[in-house]
Amino acid sequence: MLPCLNEADALPWVLARVPAGWRALVVDNGSTDGSADIARALGATVVHEPRRGFGAACHAGLTAATADVVCFCDCDASLDPAQLVPFVNEVRAGGADLVLGRRRPQRRGTWPAHARAGNLALTRILRRRTGLRLHDLGPLRAARREALLALGLTDRRSGYPLQMVVRAADAGWRIAEHDVSYLPRTGASKVTGTWRGTWQAVRDMSRVLAEAPVAEGTPR
Repeated sequence: MLPCLNEADALPWVLARVPAGWRALVVDNGSTDGSADIARALGATVVHEPRRGFGAACHAGLTAATADVVCFCDCDASLDPAQLVPFVNEVRAGGADLVLGRRRPQRRGTWPAHARAGNLALTRILRRRTGLRLHDLGPLRAARREALLALGLTDRRSGYPLQMVVRAADAGWRIAEHDVSYLPRTGASKVTGTWRGTWQAVRDMSRVLAEAPVAEGTPR
């Protein structure tokens, strides 16, 4: 699943790196730059989600997907979808129920200081809340589709990735984290590219961390 909002310049690079035999599902979240047409022309399946929000786009993709194991990846060329191959293998082999990518910047300035600080604060709170010793809440991840749907994720904004991890932890999932290369994104960030965007994301995620534990969604 590739949530997309005005990523016309990045799409060719991203879709060219989707592993052979995988289905690229681009969820257009109201783009005005022709992203949907470009994605379709490059062979991707396009899902339209008019309700704005990162979580809304991700969940629309999850609902539309049909594969047993599904993956999430940003559509801004900051992450290479090919890095998901070992994630999928680990889930299929039963080594983990949810595999996350720990972003490792490849160039100076790739990860703005305010975004990095917000991520660090949230992972520390997450550790206190769940006991998970994660270092990142990045978007590159893989899990089984039916199990994800069973988590009953409700956040449709920036808190969606964190809610997934929190509810998975509450349900006793085995969660793994592996390093992935993090590149300078193409175009301007819609979430963490500014202090305002980062603050909104932290607010959304803090709201998720305040939720009471939910004991559901145990993988089958």
